[in-house]
This record gives sequence, C-alpha cells and structure tokens, in this order.
Amino acid sequence: MKFLSIGFLFVTLVCMSHGSALGKDGLLQHLWQKFKKSHGKSYLSEEHEQERFGIFEQNIELIEKHNNEYSMGMHSYTLGVNPFTDWTVEEFKEHMLGTKYNKTQRGLSSGNFVRLPKQVQVPDEIDWRKEGAVTEVKNQGQCGSCWAFSTTGSLEGAHFRATNQLVSLSEQQLVDCSSKYDNHGCNGGLMDNAFEYIKDNGGLDTEESYPYSAHQGKCKFDKKNVAATVSGFVDIPTGDEEALKEALATVGPVSVAIDVEDKFMFYKDGIFVDKHCGSSMGDLDHGVLAVGYGTNTTNEGESMDYWVVKNSWGPHWGENGYIRMARNLKNMCGISTAASYPLVKDQRN
Repeated sequence: MKFLSIGFLFVTLVCMSHGSALGKDGLLQHLWQKFKKSHGKSYLSEEHEQERFGIFEQNIELIEKHNNEYSMGMHSYTLGVNPFTDWTVEEFKEHMLGTKYNKTQRGLSSGNFVRLPKQVQVPDEIDWRKEGAVTEVKNQGQCGSCWAFSTTGSLEGAHFRATNQLVSLSEQQLVDCSSKYDNHGCNGGLMDNAFEYIKDNGGLDTEESYPYSAHQGKCKFDKKNVAATVSGFVDIPTGDEEALKEALATVGPVSVAIDVEDKFMFYKDGIFVDKHCGSSMGDLDHGVLAVGYGTNTTNEGESMDYWVVKNSWGPHWGENGYIRMARNLKNMCGISTAASYPLVKDQRN
C-alpha cells in the first residue's frame, strides 16, 4: 500500500480553489477513488461506502487545514492521507491503541536506573537503526497489541547488543501467552508485564517460528525456538527526559508509552508537537519504541530537539514507519513517563 502524496493533495486542492473543471465534489471523488485503489478498500454496501466517504471528506478537510497552517509556519510537522483516512478517531483509538496504565501503575523494576556522573557527556545524537540494532517496521493490524511490539523492539535491541545478532522476535507469543501477567492480547497490555512474562517463561520465540496473526489464540510457545531471554527490566525515572536520553545513549532502544490524540493518526513528517496530548500515567495509551534522538536545525538557525520513535503501523505511516517527537518540550505526550528496558546478559566472547 502506498500513501497519496501530500504534494499531490496540496496541488489538487489548490487547483480546486482556482476553478478546476472537476469542481470540489468531483475532486473529492477523484481523491476517494485513488484512496480506495491505493489501500485496497472495499465496503459492504453502497450505504456503507457513502458513510465512509463522509468520514474521508471530514478528514481531508482536517489534513488540508493543518498543512495550510504548516505552510504559514504554524506547525512543525505535516499530515498526510493514509489507510486511516476513512476512520473516525474513535475507531482508530479502539483498534490501533492498547497500552493501559492507571494513574500510578508501573512494573516492579528489577533494578534501579543508574545515572551517569555529571562530568560524563553522552552524544548529541544517536540512532540505533544505523548501528543495526533495530528490525524492520512491523504492522500490528487492527489489534491493540502495540505493547507487544514495543516489548519485542527493546528486547531485539538488547539482544543485539549482547550477541551482535539481530533477531526478529515474536509479538504473537506475547499476545497469546502472557494473559496471566495482566496483559490482554488485542485489548491492551503493558511492556513491563511482558518483560516479567519473558523472564519467568524462559524466553521468547522468533518471529519466524511464531508468526504474527493480529488476533489472540491458543499459546503455542515452543522452548526449542527461544531466541532471546530476559533477566529483568529497569524503569527509567518517570518524566525525566535527560534520563531517557542517557538510557538511549548507553543501553539501546527503549520501550516507551505515549498519549495519542487525533492528529497523530495522520502524521506524515516533521517534528510532532501536540498541545492536546497528556503526559500523566493515566493518559498513556500507545506503546512504541524510542530508537534515538537528535536536533533539527533549520536554514534560519532555529533548532528543535526530537526523539526518533518506531511505531507498529507499517512502513507507510509517518516517516517510513517512524515519527520524530519533540524532545525537551515538557515531556511531550508523556514519552518519558513510563520508559523501560529489559536486562539481557552479555553473551559476546
């Protein structure tokens, strides 16, 4: 599936305002047909399609308005048409989110996060993708299993650092097998709970041996296929972005949870800032993976710090499946509120 180019959308909508022969209605129909073809959309009935078209039209207006404001310097990121453009926000949150914290909930960490001495400086930027510690972007489908993908992502990175081998790990095992650890398959879970399950279970199978199906089924764990183990996990001090930066610089990719609001579903590129998202434990509803950080400097000399975050909605969302989120901006969307990583024994010779 490919996204409609935001440039195409811009040009088309500008043409519309200058008296395109298609007219507004014809232009929207053209975009609609292109959207359906690009994303393989089909509907149960003509009435159902008309309902979806109405939602699509409303979302196109939101995207157009935001990107016009972006062109005037009002935003630091753009929006784009994607497979969610015929969904309501409520449907999106029901199917694509799934990290569930109460107001104070965190796991029982196996150890304390040790801060670096003040005289020790970490790099100004880091990207674990460039070091080979991050697997390809995956797709959770219409299943609230984001927590499982965040878990495997940080364990894949930790296992790579311990063995020099990058192995894709099984989210489906976590969905099917960790319910006794207060995880609920496609209805949500927590990364710390998943780390605890992997530790007690004796490991996690490979993606290849236990592939993802996007629904919860019977546990099929096979210890012969274990590819990575966990000896514990560490919670990073809540709300401390500097501690999260140190962890990324010294440990590797880190599991994080964020609060997702309306515009996140259409993020296309740039540094994401949303004044409407929350940062308290109870706000967090989506598990993702922090894989780096850096600073963007414009031609005008203005700079903006960001986190590099891997999502689990496929490579055609955002920046090839990733989002850059504002860093050092009041813990944007709670990215440092519930960050944690697994402990893995170093197996290198």
